[in-house]
This record gives sequence, C-alpha cells and structure tokens, in this order.
Amino acid sequence: MAELDTIDAAMLRVLQQHGRISNAELAERVGLSPSACSRRLDILEKSGVISGYHARLSHKALDYKMMVIVHISLSGQFAKTLTEFEAAVKLCPNVLVCYLMSGEYDYILRVAAKDLEDYERIHRDWLSALPHVVKINSSFALREIIDRPNVGV
Repeated sequence: MAELDTIDAAMLRVLQQHGRISNAELAERVGLSPSACSRRLDILEKSGVISGYHARLSHKALDYKMMVIVHISLSGQFAKTLTEFEAAVKLCPNVLVCYLMSGEYDYILRVAAKDLEDYERIHRDWLSALPHVVKINSSFALREIIDRPNVGV
C-alpha cells in the first residue's frame, strides 16, 4: 500500500467513528463521488489498512466488570513451547489480548472477568492449565482511563 493521502486519512477517521456509515454518506463527508469512494475503500480493505468492521461491545454492560492484566512466564522460549502455549491461550474465551513480550515476562494478557470469583475460575481452569506456565502474576485494573480501538490517522 502506498502512503495514505489526505482523503484516505479522512476516510479512515470517519470510519473509525462511524463504521456503519453508507458509502454515499462517507463519500459526501470526504468530498468524493460514491464510485471513487468505493474504489478507495476497496483498496484500503484489500491492502490490509482496514482489517475488518466490528461492533464495539461494552464489557460492563455484558457484566464483565473486572479487567485483569496477567503476566506469564514459561519454562523456556523454545519454538515448540511458544507454539503450544499460543495455541492453548487462543482457546480461552476470557483472554481479550495476548502479547509475546521481551523483558521479565514471556506474555502479557488482558483478561475479562465478571467478578473475583469468576477470575478465580479462569485462573484455575484456564490460565494455570496452559502448557509450560511456571509463573502467573495478576494485576487488577482499578479504573479504565483510555481504551482506544485504533491509532490516530
């Protein structure tokens, strides 16, 4: 994908706020004809700049009131160890984000739980059962300050 021009950037800004906007409305907001807007949108999608369209759900409204940051250390960082851990962690429905890290811990996870009892269940049934885990350190988020779904364009 070539560099984004000002029209592409404008389209992305609008789509981040209004993902369900019609092509005609998007075209009007960025000053293009509907056909030109559609062509540009297709290029942005095919090039991977736009990776999908999603409904942003409220964890609190769905009764997931706790966010837990979990640091995990594995027994080693061999390819097989990492592959087995990553395949298993993808199966845990409460894990929202998982990053392979440099530094003290091998992985950092963001986990949604309904309450402390629910997190205890997740810890016992899922996290502790993940392959090659030797250490789990959990931190409980007290308050969310910012949660951007995207970077600015």
